[in-house]
Amino acid sequence: MQKFLSRLFDRLMKSWSWVLLVAGTILIKWASLYPDWVERNYTLGVYPFISRAQRVLFGWLPFSIGDLFYGFLVLVIIFRTYRFFKLLFQKKLTRKYFASGLQQAIFFFLFVYVFFNLLWGLNYNRLGIANQLDLKVKKYTLADLDTLTTTIQDKLNQYASTAGEEQRDSLNRKKRLFRESDKAYAYAVTQFPFLRYESKSIKPSLFSYLGNYLGFQGYYNPFSGEAQVNTTIPRFLEPFVTTHEVAHQLGYAKENEANFVAFLACRSFPSNGFKYSMYFDMYNYAIGEVRRRDTALARSFQQKLHPQVVNDINEYRVFLRRYRNPIEPIITWGYSHYLKANNQPAGKETYNEVVAWLIAYYKKYGINAL
Repeated sequence: MQKFLSRLFDRLMKSWSWVLLVAGTILIKWASLYPDWVERNYTLGVYPFISRAQRVLFGWLPFSIGDLFYGFLVLVIIFRTYRFFKLLFQKKLTRKYFASGLQQAIFFFLFVYVFFNLLWGLNYNRLGIANQLDLKVKKYTLADLDTLTTTIQDKLNQYASTAGEEQRDSLNRKKRLFRESDKAYAYAVTQFPFLRYESKSIKPSLFSYLGNYLGFQGYYNPFSGEAQVNTTIPRFLEPFVTTHEVAHQLGYAKENEANFVAFLACRSFPSNGFKYSMYFDMYNYAIGEVRRRDTALARSFQQKLHPQVVNDINEYRVFLRRYRNPIEPIITWGYSHYLKANNQPAGKETYNEVVAWLIAYYKKYGINAL
């Protein structure tokens, strides 16, 4: 393995490769300063062809090729770390070894950075769906938040009484869940043509159980174009998580935008199970913002919840407590800084910013649009 990796790096790390990577890094940083250019030439220009080609190439596979790639990468890191400490204890580390290792590390990170952005990451710097819908997303008042939460809670209670066990059980089957998510976008595209989703590539994560300990419910792999879903989370969360990851495939990289796009997809789809999942998620974001501003108002909302919603909230809390561990806060900290580095200054709180989008949306289209 070591010899193979060394030969691979030796072949890649030619002078022209360094020039291309450094030039690519500079051009990407330059392009990210111009959201208009990114939206027009990348997001609506070359990215649809890139993402469609990825899904055609890997979507037919019954397993996640991206997860295998991540797994291989982790094994390489473990192997290299083991070898480093072995040489350290044997006192065989040399200046040449350090120089070579540093050169390879810089080359690797430049390589990942360039291809990450070319394959998907530049979407972090696009104008986004606010531009597409001409939404005025701005600061909102407690009264705005009260109106939003009241409406979402009413919808949530309504679908809690109609999304029964039979429908929940049907969505617990992965193939049906993914097929229905594809249909959700087929419905949404009739109202929002820019949400066209072709060549499905949605798969259960190979690391679902591990994800419970690391704190993820789903993720998008920009190198394979696959949307991965943690299918061991509570079943009432899965429809919204799946549509959220599809939103990433469509080029909505920021988490608040992906949440909002998933809202639009589920809102358009005549499935009580999908609508309940979406309103459950939106309610949690909204009530969280209410709680920050007025705890008494938040308690009054929670007293009016349907018993099924209360049961699901309790189930979700038990689920989170069951997998709580010392590593998760470190992963969360790292992920939050990743988001900040990719044009999302609120870090992990970016997910909650969907509240501002929902308020801007109902102010433009009316409260019934929720």
